Amino acid sequence: MSAVSRGLISRLRTLLTPHTSTTTIQFRAFSTEILTPDNEVIQPRIIEAKPGVMTKQSKRTGAIAIKCGMTALWDKWGKRVPISVLWFDENIVSQVKTVEKEGIFALQVGCSHKKAKHLTKPEVGHFRAQGVPLKRKLKEFPVTEDALLPVGTTINVRHFLPGQYVDVTGITKGKGFQGVMKRHNFAGGPASHGASKSHRSGGSTGQRDAPGKVFKNRKMPGRMGGGQQTVKNVWVYKIDPGRNLMWVRGQVPGATGNFVFVKDAFDEKPDITKLPFPTYFAPEDEDEESLEPMTVDLGEVDPFMAAD
Repeated sequence: MSAVSRGLISRLRTLLTPHTSTTTIQFRAFSTEILTPDNEVIQPRIIEAKPGVMTKQSKRTGAIAIKCGMTALWDKWGKRVPISVLWFDENIVSQVKTVEKEGIFALQVGCSHKKAKHLTKPEVGHFRAQGVPLKRKLKEFPVTEDALLPVGTTINVRHFLPGQYVDVTGITKGKGFQGVMKRHNFAGGPASHGASKSHRSGGSTGQRDAPGKVFKNRKMPGRMGGGQQTVKNVWVYKIDPGRNLMWVRGQVPGATGNFVFVKDAFDEKPDITKLPFPTYFAPEDEDEESLEPMTVDLGEVDPFMAAD
């Protein structure tokens, strides 16, 4: 027979013991209303899905993409240019955060589908409370007040434009424990005379009695990769609205199949007069599957030629 806790026994005795006085049970009422310090009810914010006018202070939401791999293009000078392919898989707005309730303006975006049995109960409850499909990956993007979107709004690849610059954030490939030559690009020791099994060592790491220690931030062997990294000012070469694909120049962090977060570049800011704000709203009669890929306008001569 399993042991019963003392707390459970004391609770049972309390319930079974008759009381002479009437006990009043009070229930706390839970409400979703937002109250001010003076207990005044704040009406919920009404957010409409309609195009707006972007200003220099406006900040749009980002999107979640899946790294599909890499390809290559050759320019007119015969130089190989690496190209990364990103897939925007069913991005929707799964939650809206406002100053009145959460203290910030932000949009939570969900990407890709996932079954309920592969999610935790709190995650399933979150999606059902918001009334959106179950998503595999979530990411919160801070935005300005004029860039808010209602829950359920679709964000596709046409949220970005060919020719603009974006910042891509992802988790780099894990390399495990590596030495200083691979991790920090050290030159290594001499490969001939005087080197006895120390060709790839880091050399001296400190002094003698003064100061008698190794300074902080000394480059030494250790864990390499597996951390978050942002590649800034990635140039968008082409987008395919029919398949929600984007071609960007250069490498993006992460292995093939990993999630990456794409947003407007902070340094190389795009032209606000051309960007769809707060996002691209497709017309009702538009057939996405019949849309042709959109390539950046580079003039009469395209410096890139597709590789065979």
